[in-house]
Amino acid sequence: MKKLFSIFVLVLGVSLSLLSQDNSKVKWYTFEQAVELAKKNPKKLFIDVYTDWCGWCKRMDQTTFQHPVIARYLNEKFYPVKFNAESTKPIEFSGKTFINEGAGKSRSSHQLAIALLQGKMSYPSVAYMNEDLQLLTAVPGYYPPEDMEPLIKFFGEDSYKKMPFDEYRKNFVSQIKK
Repeated sequence: MKKLFSIFVLVLGVSLSLLSQDNSKVKWYTFEQAVELAKKNPKKLFIDVYTDWCGWCKRMDQTTFQHPVIARYLNEKFYPVKFNAESTKPIEFSGKTFINEGAGKSRSSHQLAIALLQGKMSYPSVAYMNEDLQLLTAVPGYYPPEDMEPLIKFFGEDSYKKMPFDEYRKNFVSQIKK
């Protein structure tokens, strides 16, 4: 009986460990998947707009998006989307078909990326959409975890409706230990 209990505790511990590991990684969706999910179960969209050649995009993937605090919060409050700004795939959204008019040409931007970034093509950038799939804003640049955390919480907690980001940031208490 004691041996059976020990095995049960071991299996339970391994299971909980695996579950917590899964939650500490960002569950990325395509734009289309996130839109469909948001229609059924409304959540904001966090859209990482990147390119394959962007070194800072890769760095943000390897650092910021690997941080467990960032990953857990993104998975909880948003549908996180990875969107290649140079994609050649047509995307239907809000009654319009977005395409890459220069498909096949070097560094040609997809119309959806142009719309999300409001024509300010800078990589990496993050576009935030509300639960009604309306663009809130786009934030350009690389952000390490300690700088990304207040941004995602500013939008995730709807603080953007109450105050400017600078004011929010002054009182922000991070969960990331430096």
